Amino acid sequence: MSGLILVLVLFSAALHPLREFFIKGDSTPEGVTVAVNIWFGILAGLHVFIGGMDPWTAFEVWPMMLLSGVGLLLFYSFIVATMRSGDLSIYYPITRSSPLFVVVFSYLVLGQSYSWMMLGGIGMVLAGAFLLQYHPGARKLSDPTTLILATFAMCIHGVITLADAEAVRNVEPAVYMFVMYLFVVPAMAFVLSFKRPISRSLYRHLFVGWIETPGRFAVAGISAYVSYYLILITFQLGANVAAVSAVRQVSIPFSVLLGCLIYKEERMTARLLWSALLALGVIIIVSAK
Repeated sequence: MSGLILVLVLFSAALHPLREFFIKGDSTPEGVTVAVNIWFGILAGLHVFIGGMDPWTAFEVWPMMLLSGVGLLLFYSFIVATMRSGDLSIYYPITRSSPLFVVVFSYLVLGQSYSWMMLGGIGMVLAGAFLLQYHPGARKLSDPTTLILATFAMCIHGVITLADAEAVRNVEPAVYMFVMYLFVVPAMAFVLSFKRPISRSLYRHLFVGWIETPGRFAVAGISAYVSYYLILITFQLGANVAAVSAVRQVSIPFSVLLGCLIYKEERMTARLLWSALLALGVIIIVSAK
């Protein structure tokens, strides 16, 4: 991995937890989620317009765009549901372990074999995910629903990453995101509208934050866009997908600090330890021969 790619990935990792941080801390997490997607479309559109790019070229990779778009709908649905049932410092490390999915998918579908070092890394990831959920003295996982939802989100994120990496090797990242989010934004609003409590209007459920907390919506959306755009640039430069995903795991301990320091989530020291174990396991997975 070149120095430029490493810097881009590390900067992306530092920005990434801010999206979940703002979603978790908002009274209308579905609204922040839709706002993030709207900002993706706006910023990508500005990028395309200023750069004089041809948006029609995005349809050259329409299968990848369709796969990624559907994946985004599922991913954000699981993220919002996970957030409502669990702590930021628990679910974020699990959802960000998509390199594990890439490895398992390659083994089961592509028939790739792995070394003992690779298997050891997989074991560390599974152990870290379990211990993040485990409460001493409890007979079972403190919140199995969170674990299941976060695991689904992790798998879907792996699919999105693979699809996007393939797409931006053929078209400009901004063009790809702009066209995809033209379809994703209305679909996302439609899907998340079904999570509206009966007593709450659709406006208050999804859009009131644009008036009451515009700064929160803007920071969540802009930071998420910049973070992911940098990752797409690394893919366009030819970076290894699994390696990039692994290095980006440095965002995991940061998410734990946010959850424990800002939201006063419990057991910060233990969760930092297990988050580090999980992140180390992912790095070993993609480093093994």
